[in-house]
Amino acid sequence: MKVFNIIIEFLNKKKHFDFWGDRYEELSDDDIKYIEKAPTQNPYGLIGMLVGGVAFAFGPKYGFIPVINLIFCIVTFFTFDWEKEDNPWPFYVGIILSLIGLSMFIKGEVHHLII
Repeated sequence: MKVFNIIIEFLNKKKHFDFWGDRYEELSDDDIKYIEKAPTQNPYGLIGMLVGGVAFAFGPKYGFIPVINLIFCIVTFFTFDWEKEDNPWPFYVGIILSLIGLSMFIKGEVHHLII
């Protein structure tokens, strides 16, 4: 459990990383305070949802994709801050799409393309 908490703390630190370094450039202090108190979206939820779509599309053929995304979504769900972030649904959608892709892989079903 200690290792899990360390991983969650690390992911929470990286969640607010300013990649380009100019996030608050040319903004007043009032604007920065307003932006900080507005609800945001968890980037790990969006990544989990997008990869969940990939797991749904390619999971019936490659079973490791849904498993990896399922683990990713469940672990990163604990980075969700209920006070600062407003939407946990991308995590739920990513988990559901991964479960569908994994169940299709287990049953041997595939998507049939009809043109």
